[in-house]
Amino acid sequence: MDNFLFRALIAAAGLWLAETWLDGISFESGTWLLASAIVLGVINAFVRPLVMILTLPLTIVTLGFFVLILNGAMLALAAWLLSGFHVTGFWSAVWGALTVSVVSGFGSWLFGSKGRVEVNFIRRD
Repeated sequence: MDNFLFRALIAAAGLWLAETWLDGISFESGTWLLASAIVLGVINAFVRPLVMILTLPLTIVTLGFFVLILNGAMLALAAWLLSGFHVTGFWSAVWGALTVSVVSGFGSWLFGSKGRVEVNFIRRD
């Protein structure tokens, strides 16, 4: 559970950056921002894998670029479910999802999969 909440905080940082950089994404308050990050995490955990399997042929044909569209659709679904989270337009959803993905990837790289800073030493003999 701690790992999920930590990842939700990283997603919230990505959503905040998306709101700051993009005109089509907005939140009514910080509470809605955190709620959106949690709902987006739940959607990505349960809905996204099913949709990925169903659209696998299209993803293969487009060499993986369709995943960007799916990520935007998941962000738009989270906005549709929450009244305090607004996404206006398809490209706002895609660019917002890309922003959240980059921030989440950076957070996973920085903090590791366990939610703590990991230091790896390489021993050269």
